Amino acid sequence: MWKKKEKKKEEKEESLLTELCGDDAKLYDFLSNYLYLNPLAAISKKDLDILTEEAEKSGNIIQAVDKAIFEAAQNPGERERYIKVIQNLASKTIHATEQEKEKVEKEGLTDRAAALGRRIEDQKFMCERAEDIINVASRFYNEKLMELGENVRREARGEKRRGAEREESRTEELEKGGREARKKERRGN
Repeated sequence: MWKKKEKKKEEKEESLLTELCGDDAKLYDFLSNYLYLNPLAAISKKDLDILTEEAEKSGNIIQAVDKAIFEAAQNPGERERYIKVIQNLASKTIHATEQEKEKVEKEGLTDRAAALGRRIEDQKFMCERAEDIINVASRFYNEKLMELGENVRREARGEKRRGAEREESRTEELEKGGREARKKERRGN
């Protein structure tokens, strides 16, 4: 039963993203591998400027881009800033990856070179389509956050209900104990 629920949930997520992307298969493919079902748990709590600085030093831009996309969803008035951050990170990654690819090709590592080529293509896509990515991701994340809020409220109601059931059970036990004590007392008299 658990697997059925998981499958239905995955289908629901896919249908939401499919609906948001429309006929844009390339955007769907990119975002289906990129977006988080629970962005609050998955996305770094660090400030975007710190993540960007770390990304520029390490070459690993994923956390910074994730944060930029998520913050763009939360701050629609600053989308241009986040688009520039994403494009800047993607451009730097393209440049560094192209240099790495050249080295790898000289060494004859064709599989590694092919993987780097795909990475370059993904970064070019992100650079060119940053605005579309943010638009779809914003709607996706807003829907996810709304669902997460509903889940939190649902869990709180469930916990409240369980608490009331425990209290009712304790009351019944006390009443039962009181009845038993009265029965014993009547038998003793």
